[in-house]
Amino acid sequence: MQYDVVVIGSGPGGYVAAIRCAQLGMKTAVIEKYNTFGGTCLNVGCIPSKALLDSSEHYYNASHHFLVHGIQLKDIKLDLKQMIRRKDEVVQQNTSGIAYLFKKNKITSYHGVGSFIDQHTIKVSKSDGTSENITAKHVIIATGSKPTIFPFIQVDGKRVITSTEALNLQEVPKHLILIGGGVIGLELGSVYARLGSKVTVVEYADSIISTMDKALGRELQKSLTKLGMEFLFNHQVIHAEAKGKKVLVAVENSKGEKLSLEGDYCLVATGRTAYTDSLGLEHIGIQVEERGKKITVNDMLETSVKGIYAIGDVIRGPMLAHKAEDEGIFVAEVIAGQKPHINYNLIPGVVYTWPEVASVGFTEEQLKERGVKYKSGSFPFKASGRARASMDMDGFIKVIADAQTDEILGVHMIGPRAADMIAEAVVAMEFRASAEDIGRICHAHPTYTEAFKEASLAATSNRAIHV
Repeated sequence: MQYDVVVIGSGPGGYVAAIRCAQLGMKTAVIEKYNTFGGTCLNVGCIPSKALLDSSEHYYNASHHFLVHGIQLKDIKLDLKQMIRRKDEVVQQNTSGIAYLFKKNKITSYHGVGSFIDQHTIKVSKSDGTSENITAKHVIIATGSKPTIFPFIQVDGKRVITSTEALNLQEVPKHLILIGGGVIGLELGSVYARLGSKVTVVEYADSIISTMDKALGRELQKSLTKLGMEFLFNHQVIHAEAKGKKVLVAVENSKGEKLSLEGDYCLVATGRTAYTDSLGLEHIGIQVEERGKKITVNDMLETSVKGIYAIGDVIRGPMLAHKAEDEGIFVAEVIAGQKPHINYNLIPGVVYTWPEVASVGFTEEQLKERGVKYKSGSFPFKASGRARASMDMDGFIKVIADAQTDEILGVHMIGPRAADMIAEAVVAMEFRASAEDIGRICHAHPTYTEAFKEASLAATSNRAIHV
């Protein structure tokens, strides 16, 4: 079969790229090695983890906060199997939705492993042992990533697990040892902490979510500590393995002192690695970087081989679903001869703990390194009337603006619905708004977003009203 575009991978980047190509009139096909579409995000990542986060938050609130609202419940019980079933239903609904969109847009799908034979020919190896070749004028590689596993950590998928297995546990861990204080680990760790697990976080850096503004990590640690989570910073894992129904984790601190941890589950959340296995990149000379994993692309996201593009986790930049989606649309429009644009500095990052954490633009640490003169203003949610009404008073919003022009350079927030509120900051920064611009925009009262207005006022000559 001859296509205008073949997309390898049906995750957020891949399926969005395919749909946009089809919208632009291209004959499009998608190759997906698994039985369902949606990639890591829909199947074992973003969507199922949010389902469990919401369910566990409901359980935690019912157990700890409903009484103060005048809601009396007796004999609250956790049905973990039902919680997992609901998560699976959410996943099924989303993945079947992608199949519907493919059909609606007349996109042909192939289930199997795609690998390059030459620049325009791709072999699809199917699970039944058969294969077929398809050809395309253009190819988009969107194969995503997989959990990073170090050789000294013995992952067995039962006791020493990755995020994939953590979504399907049949019991609540008594003691969950979490290796890694990043987004994935903290989200899943908070799920089980709410359900009653003791959670110990082992982090090599000196703070959690260390790539975000430092103040966010400190504030999130305070909130997670209230859940009972414990933190070991500046510790590296030497060895981890399962021993029957126990896991043993050996760690060492920056002074060389060793410590042994024992739990019943160990969640390995040490990041993700670009998944380029079996693509046959060597057959056509596509250049890769970072120890042979990430694919090298130019500003048009085209690889070293003309007509072959790569997007999402397999290329440079943050491993985020929405970044991959924007890149999918970008490449489709480049192929169609249009001139799209992506501002990589304005791709927001979010942590879906509670309180939520969201960030866009430069951090204070980055601006200091660059020697940029700036001013900043913060507003705490404990001073927000809406936050007091909902009892969500942890956190704050920080606005960073250029010292001379007042243009907003970064917005960092931790608090209720930060994942949704960050969009206002992104829009403002896309249009190069100043902090005073936001301070002069009327925000509905009472809302959480008033905190963004107040933080912007604080950054503009310390003009915050309610603090």
